[in-house]
Amino acid sequence: MITNEQLPYIIALTRLYDGRQRLLREVLQHYSDPQEAWERVVSPGKEASWQRAQEELEFVSKHHIRTYYRFDADYPTRLAECSDAPVLLYTKGNVNLQDGHFISVVGTRQATERGKIITRELVLGLAEQLPRLTIVSGLAYGIDISAHRAALEAGIPTLIIPAHGLDRIYPAYHRPDAVRALENGGIVTEYMSGTTPERHNFVARNRIIAGLSDCTVVVESRARGGSLITASMAFDYSRSVFAVPGRINDDNSAGCNELIRDQRANLLQKPDDLIEAMMWATDKRPVQTSLQGLQTTDDSDLTSEEQLLMRLLREAEDGILVNDLAEETDMTYPDIITHLMTLEMKKRVRSFPGGKFRAV
Repeated sequence: MITNEQLPYIIALTRLYDGRQRLLREVLQHYSDPQEAWERVVSPGKEASWQRAQEELEFVSKHHIRTYYRFDADYPTRLAECSDAPVLLYTKGNVNLQDGHFISVVGTRQATERGKIITRELVLGLAEQLPRLTIVSGLAYGIDISAHRAALEAGIPTLIIPAHGLDRIYPAYHRPDAVRALENGGIVTEYMSGTTPERHNFVARNRIIAGLSDCTVVVESRARGGSLITASMAFDYSRSVFAVPGRINDDNSAGCNELIRDQRANLLQKPDDLIEAMMWATDKRPVQTSLQGLQTTDDSDLTSEEQLLMRLLREAEDGILVNDLAEETDMTYPDIITHLMTLEMKKRVRSFPGGKFRAV
């Protein structure tokens, strides 16, 4: 195990070999001790790197940050299998990087409402069936944050992989979600404090998202995007990749459709598709979500049309399609959709992929 005496040399070396992880790994494998490796290296940047390492040690100690060294036994096993795995990881929170099932969920920042709903229902559906599930993503707008929030709603761990150090949260708007994740999951990064979210860092951090996970799911992606890079990395790591299909003329699903067409991703339409493909054992149980506890049969605050829809939805335990609701009532399809949207905002109903609705 890495000792407190060795840690400053490892930090200094990661600073000195910034962006050259494979070369650094070769250096550390060649020498038996990080201190010896540091002393043998000849470089004009050694003094500045050593000073920066001392500053980082102070930050790590002050904020109770845990580190994982690539050659220690507790380094995450999945990531250790990757040839370009970071030599040093910094983590904050209640982090478990080993046990259970790890699924990364990624996609476009410009997610549609359809994409956000699918992401939420996918995570909730997986959480309901898989014991010890952890959701991994990058905290970005769109699909990433939808995946994190769904995991928090389901009460399962979620890991945030940022493209910067642990002294900041980007985007800042998602700070409350990151704080909640620290209680059940946490933040994992290879970057030292003071590192800003530069464009090239996002590409590099994608290998951690893919490498920490048993499989990667792409919910929505354009023909070019960061989520396709993550999927490609997962594929190269011999990890399973899944993609949610979209309409052929939908730009936000072009990348997903191409992954499926090129046989680089399994088609994913429901949680069971992933579970069956991964051959994982299930343990179906109710998920304690934030929507539970809001159930009510008091419909006095609803219109007569909404009350009728609620009665029909409660009778259909497995959910009901909008077309079926139209057949059971004299309401038009657009009117039913409008009422259902209102009921969903009131936390009375939930929508599911495939156009089904259920009473909460």
